[in-house]
Amino acid sequence: MLTIRDLSKTYSNGVRALDGVSLDVPRGMFGLLGPNGAGKSSLMRTLATLQEADSGSATLEGEGGAVIDVLRDKDAVRRQLGYLPQDFGVYPKVSALDLLEHFAVLKGLTARKLRREVVDGLLQQVNLWDARKRNLGTFSGGMRQRFGIAQALLGNPRLVIVDEPTAGLDPEERNRFLNLLAEIGENVAVILSTHIVEDVTDLCPTMAIMNKGQVLLTGRPSDAIDALANQVWRKQVAKATLGDYEHRHTVLSTRLVAGNPVIHVFAPERPEEGFEQVAPDLEDVYFQRLRQQAALAPHAVAA
Repeated sequence: MLTIRDLSKTYSNGVRALDGVSLDVPRGMFGLLGPNGAGKSSLMRTLATLQEADSGSATLEGEGGAVIDVLRDKDAVRRQLGYLPQDFGVYPKVSALDLLEHFAVLKGLTARKLRREVVDGLLQQVNLWDARKRNLGTFSGGMRQRFGIAQALLGNPRLVIVDEPTAGLDPEERNRFLNLLAEIGENVAVILSTHIVEDVTDLCPTMAIMNKGQVLLTGRPSDAIDALANQVWRKQVAKATLGDYEHRHTVLSTRLVAGNPVIHVFAPERPEEGFEQVAPDLEDVYFQRLRQQAALAPHAVAA
């Protein structure tokens, strides 16, 4: 269990990236959903001991139930942490096997026989065994991400953090990678930080929505969707009238269908003639929370 309380961070340029963030992250897949600039990466970097928080606390339940102070006992955190950042660079002329062995040594796996067993097992787990001797520069985007997960799993971490891991992957590679994360999440806590709603819907029993450094919602995706039941309405409108609808209603999303916008509107009752009620999904929840935040604090500075 990872427990975060009132975590705040303001950068030197005045941007408040984290604004009193509190979260409970249990074992399993935990989705952290928010737009670019929401503060997700700032939170991930703080938890990964790559930057300092201004205030607040974070504790991680380690081996044997020992509680680790994430913000102060950085060495202990790093021994329990696996991290795949958004921009994970590799040495293009080094093989997957050699680089993973190098990372294993840095993680303290100095005994050659044990190190080889661990490295071989991880390469098989992420389905890169057959490509282990290929240079990483020849890997596809999905293969590089799977290699990134292999290095994140070195040392049997209790917490794995992945930041925007499926950005730029084609559908097949995305599905393969998400299936791998789901398997990992059966044994450890995995924080999946993403702006892709489908990734959270498909994988995560628990989640949070963040924007402008604040947590807007936490809980189970199914509960959040149920809370919008009978309050989402759809209508196809003319392009010329879209602005008027946005002015008069809480428009959650807009999609072009056959050249004209189809809008989803949040309202407790039918907004007007021509709207049909639709079953909400997590995307509706996501946009409803963002619109609600904007309405309450329209002049807030983006994180």
